Amino acid sequence: MSDALQDDAPAAAVPTGRRKAAMPFIMLTVLIDMVSIGLIIPVLPPLVGTFTHSQSEQAFWYGAVTIVFGIANFFGSPILGRLSDRYGRRPVLLIGFSGLALGFFVTGMATALWMLLVVRLFSGAMQSNIAVANAYVADITPPAGRAKAFGKLGAMLGMGFILGPVLGGLLGGINLHLPFFVAGCLACVNWLYGWFVLPESLPPERRQPFVLREANPIDSLRGLAELKGVGSLVGVLALSALAQFMTNTSWVLYTSFKFGWGPTQNGWSLFAIGLMSVLVQGVLLGRLLKRFSPQRLAIMGLVSSALCFVMWGAANEGWMLYAVMFVNVLGFAAPTAMQSIIANAADPTTQGRTAGAVGSLNSMMAVLAPAIGAPLLATVSHLPHGDWRIGAPFYFCALLQAVSMLIALRHFRRARLRRQALATAPSH
Repeated sequence: MSDALQDDAPAAAVPTGRRKAAMPFIMLTVLIDMVSIGLIIPVLPPLVGTFTHSQSEQAFWYGAVTIVFGIANFFGSPILGRLSDRYGRRPVLLIGFSGLALGFFVTGMATALWMLLVVRLFSGAMQSNIAVANAYVADITPPAGRAKAFGKLGAMLGMGFILGPVLGGLLGGINLHLPFFVAGCLACVNWLYGWFVLPESLPPERRQPFVLREANPIDSLRGLAELKGVGSLVGVLALSALAQFMTNTSWVLYTSFKFGWGPTQNGWSLFAIGLMSVLVQGVLLGRLLKRFSPQRLAIMGLVSSALCFVMWGAANEGWMLYAVMFVNVLGFAAPTAMQSIIANAADPTTQGRTAGAVGSLNSMMAVLAPAIGAPLLATVSHLPHGDWRIGAPFYFCALLQAVSMLIALRHFRRARLRRQALATAPSH
């Protein structure tokens, strides 16, 4: 792999001479990437259901399919992050697009559960696009502007979740396999865009040697915790990510069990989530940051998310889910605030390593999320439509966000006291 990346490095330098790396390039990359991923969200659980015989069995195997992706990504993300620090962001993104395309096509042709498990394992190992995109943004943005820049990137993520799930739901209504082939084609389009258009963001003088023994998830997470100013915020990242991944992996099955929704209805609900993400991160975030610091915004967002998870779980009519989405404005801003705090704590030569560590942490949570959410859903899958107990995964997510808020509050208070002590200490 390293030889292939080495060969690609000069090719990446050619476009850089003609085009300076800038936000529009990576924003388009992330948009195409997220549309392709969003396409399969409404249809993967029903596809798993075609190989099972009951709702509880469907929940179990959907959890297994999700877990294997997370395990592979947990080990793959720090390696890809370190490789992007050594060879640049562009070649590692190209690897990710290749893995996505192949994974989508094979999933669309799967005829057995074992095929889904194998292809998700492969896809997880090959893909760390969002982490590398975050490093790309950190490369081209000064620290003071990173919160707003990550907001723009978050808006593209949301736009992908506006377009992808709706299209996936509509195509899935025609044929469950069709969205996977369309997603594979979009991943190929992104690979072509990356090869011919996307400029490299990491100049050669800021690249770091690749040491395989250091590119393991445990060392990456330890390094993340040791970043100045981060510390216990790693726990906040972990618990918040676990809540987010539990939402991602439980949403379609939850709405199916509680309201009897199918791919099209789920596609529209995910459209609404994406719309709110774009509205908050692309339009309102700048105004929020003028009024609140990233730290305060993160705290308020965690409180808002905790309350909204409780309301999602207790909803007994489908329209209530939409109402909760549109009041959770601060909750959509919190991840971007946290991302800017972490990125500003890393130096310019280790943004890929830091992004890879965050990606590995997310992958660990992606493994735990279905391991917790799927059994919870299986336990309540026999209950009648509308029963409040079917919201068990969301009540658990609310608890996670509440604990995250307490950890973050304690961390920011201690940091403030340290700064005050330094400011008042006598100089020598």
